[in-house]
Amino acid sequence: MSRPVIGISTYQDPARWGVWEMPAVLLPAAYPRLVRAAGGLAVLLPPDDAADAARETVAALDGLVIAGGADVEPARYGAAPDPRTGPPARERDAWELALIGAAIEQRVPLLGICRGMQLLNVARGGTLHQHLDDHTGGPGVFGRHPVTPVPGTAYADAVPETAVVPAYHHQAVDRLGAGLTPSAHAPDGTVEALELPGHESLVLGVQWHPEMGEDTRVMTALVEAARRSSRTPGGGAPADVAVAVS
Repeated sequence: MSRPVIGISTYQDPARWGVWEMPAVLLPAAYPRLVRAAGGLAVLLPPDDAADAARETVAALDGLVIAGGADVEPARYGAAPDPRTGPPARERDAWELALIGAAIEQRVPLLGICRGMQLLNVARGGTLHQHLDDHTGGPGVFGRHPVTPVPGTAYADAVPETAVVPAYHHQAVDRLGAGLTPSAHAPDGTVEALELPGHESLVLGVQWHPEMGEDTRVMTALVEAARRSSRTPGGGAPADVAVAVS
């Protein structure tokens, strides 16, 4: 059986290699490595601002990962920026929100990681806490803390026990978006996973960074959902599915 095709969002940043210094499309190598370890075939999705790009991209996939990274612009959820919120990444916000909308509409399994979970919440009309203390191990260092699943959720099906996870974030879910439910919590009550129950495919977000650990179960849940839901030889939803992307 061919491996499910899992797309991972990327972002554009200045980069330097060899004699070159120019904008580059970037993604930490740990993301595709985790997809491969979980049995998927990883493809990288460079930002694209064409009107139909997200719909067409998602239609070619069996599953989608929205990667971690920069803070979501507070204007996206109607808030003024906190002084500790990072600079906006408007093009990335727009691209990944379009991917999330297309994945939900086309019933393509979706996993949001850290920023990806926060953006999923915003896409559904939720809001974010713009700053939390002590949710990293320090600048450039991943912390570790326990995460406890909520029984009866899709996350709990994948990881039924409390697990210690690698984390690096200072923002978190505040008001939940429409239809979303928490599926794991940190000891301080922070929402560490959320999902869209009752949807025809897996829609899951986790606040931590599974790509920085050895546990593949969250990504395996996505890959297996992608394997079950693939409806065309190339994967993804049929190309004639109508999608509304705002």
